Amino acid sequence: MVEITYRDALRQALHDAMLADGSVVVIGEEVGVYGGAYGVTKDLIREFGPERLIDTPISEPAIIGVAVGAAMTGLRPVAELMYVDFLGLTMDQVGNQAAKIRYMFGGQIGVPMVLRTQGGTGRSAGAQHSQSLEAWIMHTPGLRLAMPATAADAYHLLRHSLTLPDPVVFIEHKSLYARKEEADLSTPEAPWGKAVIRRRGEHVTLVTYSRMVHVALEAAERLAASGIGVEVIDLRTLNPLDMDTVIASVNRTGRAVALSEGARTAGVAAEIAARITEECFDYLEDPVIRIAGEDIPISVSPDLEGASIPTVGLVVETIARMVSR
Repeated sequence: MVEITYRDALRQALHDAMLADGSVVVIGEEVGVYGGAYGVTKDLIREFGPERLIDTPISEPAIIGVAVGAAMTGLRPVAELMYVDFLGLTMDQVGNQAAKIRYMFGGQIGVPMVLRTQGGTGRSAGAQHSQSLEAWIMHTPGLRLAMPATAADAYHLLRHSLTLPDPVVFIEHKSLYARKEEADLSTPEAPWGKAVIRRRGEHVTLVTYSRMVHVALEAAERLAASGIGVEVIDLRTLNPLDMDTVIASVNRTGRAVALSEGARTAGVAAEIAARITEECFDYLEDPVIRIAGEDIPISVSPDLEGASIPTVGLVVETIARMVSR
């Protein structure tokens, strides 16, 4: 066990992967000399040089296009987009090329790349730099999607992503980078694609991922003082989506809440709620509830930004009302 920040766990994962595999390269804006917009690639250029830490022009389509071509021809690139909000600029390269090439080539060639980016609120970055767009990725067949909540998962999921034969979108929450915790970097807590139960409870299952895991755990702690046991499930990856763990929990508790920072309409929480309803209907004592972000552009105002996403108080209030009725 080591005490490490989420940011440094990601950096260690990149370092170890680059050391183990000479085909791993990092491509993006300011990933080399500057060390990355959020410091994840800091000092890696000193060890691996500018041939493997490749600074690019400010062109997201160029970054992803180069990464797709490099992956098809023998490298294992890590392409960094400074913000997930810029994903729209790359949707042809990501959605029509990277996600489809293995199918279009009849399995003869794949795109073993990782698209690292960050999303979410917490830094008053405004409407164009604060979104949670994972539902876009989840909706696109051919793309894997990882969203770690802990430093240990940041390390292990990124390391595993760099062994897969197909493209992985790896979304890091901007509010988690400085979070420090005890982490075991030697052994993953669960295999790739497997959810983890972060807290046991008997009254309701709370399913979530990324930063909202910590919101869920704090809410569960408060609810426990009122005698309400909340089981918190951290999905860890959204594709693959481990519904087996979720279903087993909901069938036992009889109630479920899907929690996401992304917008409520047609979002990840909506998909999880629908899947639980379909697969656990006979065991549910109440309808599945979604708690998600407001369907509005995110304000630069810290107060308005904080009010646009689920809070601990909202989760506590919602679950307390659900269990007591």
